[in-house]
Amino acid sequence: MLELGYKASAEQFGPRQLLDFGVFAEHCGFDSVLVSDHFHPWEHTGGHSPFAWSWLGALGERTQHVRIGTSVVCPTLRYHPSIVAQAMATLAVMYPRRVFFGVGTGEALNETPATGIEMPPYKERYERLVEALDLMQRLWTEEFVTFDGKYYHTRGATIYDVPPEGVPIYLAASGAKMATLAGRVGNGLITTSGKPMELYRDTILPAFERGAQQAGRHSKALDKMIEMKVSFSIEDDRQWPTSVLGQEEKVGVYDPRELEERARHITDDALIKRWITSPDPDYHVQEIEKYIELGFTNLVFHGPGDDQVHFIQAYGAEVLPRLRRKYGSRYGRRYA
Repeated sequence: MLELGYKASAEQFGPRQLLDFGVFAEHCGFDSVLVSDHFHPWEHTGGHSPFAWSWLGALGERTQHVRIGTSVVCPTLRYHPSIVAQAMATLAVMYPRRVFFGVGTGEALNETPATGIEMPPYKERYERLVEALDLMQRLWTEEFVTFDGKYYHTRGATIYDVPPEGVPIYLAASGAKMATLAGRVGNGLITTSGKPMELYRDTILPAFERGAQQAGRHSKALDKMIEMKVSFSIEDDRQWPTSVLGQEEKVGVYDPRELEERARHITDDALIKRWITSPDPDYHVQEIEKYIELGFTNLVFHGPGDDQVHFIQAYGAEVLPRLRRKYGSRYGRRYA
C-alpha cells in the first residue's frame, strides 16, 4: 500500500502561491503535502523562504484530508527543541492524525544566517539531534520536565496542548548513521531519490532495519519515505542546479548567492541523472517502480518547474492512479 505526496518547495515560491499549490494537490488526489523549512533558499535569484510553521497552519485550515508535515526541520540550532515540540503539538491538536514531523541535522544555509553560529561538526550536530529528540518526546508525554542535557535545558516545562496519539517523527537519512537512528527512535525515515541505487539497497535500508532490531522494533511497522525528484523537461530541471551539488560543495555555505555561483558548472547530463526527466508518464512510472521494489512505500513527488499547476494535474491524473492500481493505496483514495 502506497502513500503518495506532494513536496511544496518553499525555496521556489512565495507563501500564498505555495499554499494554493498545496490545496490543489489535495484536490488532485495527493495523500500528503510536505514543506521544506528554510531560512535561506538554495538560490538567491527568484528565491523564497516562507516560515514553515505559519504556512502549515494555513494549509491545515484550507485542506481536509491530506497529511501535512515538514521535510525537514533542524530542531537544534536556530530553534530550541522545546519550542519546536510546542509548535508541532499545536499543529497536531488542530489537525488530528494528519500531522507528521520530519527532522534532520541541519545545514549552514539555514542555521548560520539566523543565529550567527558557525555550523558545528557532524558529530556535534548528530549528538544535538539525539538529545533534542529525547527532550521533545518527553515534553509530549510528561509534565513539568526538568531536562539537563549536554546542549539543552528545561526547568519544569509542560506543553499543555498535546495530541493523545503523539506526533510521528521521520528522520532524514543519507547514510547509515542517520538511517540506524531512524530505525531505532523514529516512526520512519526520509531520503531522496537520484543517487546510486546501491546506496539505498546496501546502506540506508539495511541500516534502518538494524536500528529497528536494536530497539526491539519491527521495521515493517515503520515508514520508508523517499522524496522523488521528477520532471517533465530539462528546462524544468534547470530551475534546480543546486540539487546536483555534492555535500562537499555545500557544507558550511550559508549565502545562497555563493551556492548559485557554485552550481553554474552543472550540466544537463548531471541534472538528468539526478531527476527522473521525461514528458512520458509511463517512463515516470517505470522509474518510480524501481524505488518501490526496494521497499519504499511513502513517495513524495517534487517537480522543479515553475508551472506547478500542470505538474500537479499531470501527476494526479497520469501517474498516481497507475501506481495505486498496481500497489494499492493506504487511504483508499478517499478524495478525487
